[in-house]
Amino acid sequence: MASAELRQIRRRISSVNSTKKITRAMELIAASRIVKAQQRVKQSIPYAEKLTEVIRNVARASGGVAHPLLERRDVKTVGMLVISSDRGLAGAYNANVIRMAEAAMIEHGREDRELKLFLVGKKGQTYFRFRGYHIERAFLGVTDAPSYGDARAVANTLLEAFATGEVDAVEAYYTRYVSALNQQATRYRLLPVEPPGVEGAEEEAATVAYTYEPSPGEILDRILPRYVEAAIFGMLLESSASEHASRQRAMKAATDNATELVKILTRVANQARQAEITTEISEIVGGAEALAEARGE
Repeated sequence: MASAELRQIRRRISSVNSTKKITRAMELIAASRIVKAQQRVKQSIPYAEKLTEVIRNVARASGGVAHPLLERRDVKTVGMLVISSDRGLAGAYNANVIRMAEAAMIEHGREDRELKLFLVGKKGQTYFRFRGYHIERAFLGVTDAPSYGDARAVANTLLEAFATGEVDAVEAYYTRYVSALNQQATRYRLLPVEPPGVEGAEEEAATVAYTYEPSPGEILDRILPRYVEAAIFGMLLESSASEHASRQRAMKAATDNATELVKILTRVANQARQAEITTEISEIVGGAEALAEARGE
């Protein structure tokens, strides 16, 4: 009959194996989603580049026309868009972007600026709510597979806050997807819109001559909100790809650790079993010797 220690070790091995199956399944799911997320990031790039090109040419033709989304103000209130995930088990993915956002909040606080938090993802909401920060608006259920409609909803909220003067500037904090092994927490100034500049003679030569109908100002009225939407959509896509990549790495590390732990526990169990067998043999031999001595007497 197995000793209590051996039974405990075997139960632990069984528990670790069960956990290993879960982490392995999550690793495979995350790996499969990374490919789709990468494709969506690549597919969004041509639209954003063309939109940037159009804005550059319209801004040049407009002769510096004023527009509310281009207006620079004395910054007294800052809107902060922080993009985290809805689920955990993604390594340092959430911690990195939240840490960067909180450091920026401390900087703004030293300059006596008010803050309005706009959060994407449950993890960010939980973190800032627990620490007593006021959350202006939270968007949940977005990060796993963001759609353009999600980006438009976020953009409309931020554009309204900027247009009404609730905030004087908007900063976005998200995780930029560089590769499956490299994701970087990034700070991006979203509003007011920074008109794309033109540098170099080659870009000047590539400028497209448009015939505007209606006026450039009215065109900017339509294009600039789309530009903000596209920027937020790109952030959501890159954050989603980064989340899946971080989760895949974290779950792979967990699976590897579980495999190693099972090996160690199996070795300990074998040693315990060997010690138990040795003890049983010693007891049998001792009993036989005692019986033989008793019969000899």
